[in-house]
Amino acid sequence: METDDITLQQAADALGVHYMTAYRYVRHGQLEARKVDGEWRVSAAALEAFRAGARRPRAGRGVRSAPWAERMEARLVAGDAAGAWGVVEAAMAAGASPDRVYTEVITPALVSIGDRWAGGELDIASEHRATAVVQRLIGRLGPQFGRRGRTRGVVVVGAPAGETHSLVVSMLADLLRGEGWEVSDLGADVPAESFVSAAAEVEPVAVVISVTASDCLPAAAQACATRRAQRPGTPIVLGGRAVVDERSALDLGADAFGADVDMLVSLLAGFSGASRSA
Repeated sequence: METDDITLQQAADALGVHYMTAYRYVRHGQLEARKVDGEWRVSAAALEAFRAGARRPRAGRGVRSAPWAERMEARLVAGDAAGAWGVVEAAMAAGASPDRVYTEVITPALVSIGDRWAGGELDIASEHRATAVVQRLIGRLGPQFGRRGRTRGVVVVGAPAGETHSLVVSMLADLLRGEGWEVSDLGADVPAESFVSAAAEVEPVAVVISVTASDCLPAAAQACATRRAQRPGTPIVLGGRAVVDERSALDLGADAFGADVDMLVSLLAGFSGASRSA
C-alpha cells in the first residue's frame, strides 16, 4: 500500500460528498481506487486527478467528454464487472450509443490491456479477468443492436484457426447487426473448412475474417485459399489489428481490406448491390 493512500471515507470527506457518492464515483470509474484487505483505498494522485476532472468545464450538447476508455480499463484490470457496467451506463448517460461504447470505450481499453500484458506490466490473470468482464458486458449490450425488419443480407464472421480473440468477433457481429445485417457468428479459432461449410449454409454477401494476433496470419491465408478453392465467388474481407493495410489483406488472399467498421459496412453494401445486379 502506498504511504499516501487514504480510505474512501477520507476521500469522500476531502471531496465534501457522502461516502456512497464517492463509492459511486469508484464504481463508475471516475475515481481510481483499489481494494486493500477488503477496504477501498485512494491515492493522493487519484484524488487530485478526480478534482482536476471535476474542475474541467463540460463540453456542450451531445456526448460529454470524459476518459471513458481509461476508466473502463481500470475496472477491467480490477475484474470489477459491476464497476465496468457503471462506466458503460455513465458513458451512455453522457450520450454515447452502444456502438460507440464498443468502439471508443471497450475496444481501446482492451487494446491497452493487451499491450500492457505484452510489455510485462500485467500478468495473464489480469488479462483473463478483463476478458471475462467484457464477455459479461457484451452479453448485456448485445440485444441493443437488434433491428427489426428485413435484413440487408447475411455475413459470415469469424477468426482463423489459432486465433483466440473471440471478443473482437463478438463485437464486430453486434456492430454489423446494428447496421441491418444478419450475421453468422463463428467465433474464434475457426478451421478453414468451417468457413466454407458455414458459407454453404447461408449463401452470404461476404465472409469476414478478423485477425488480431500476427502469428495467425498464415491461418487466415489458409482460410482464404480454402474458401476460394471450394466455393469461389463470395468476397472475402480481412481485417483486424494484425492486418495492417490493404496490400497485406490482398497478399493474404482476401478480396478487400476492412480497416474499420465503417469501411466494412461500405464494402458489404457494395458487394450486396453487385450481387443483386448480377
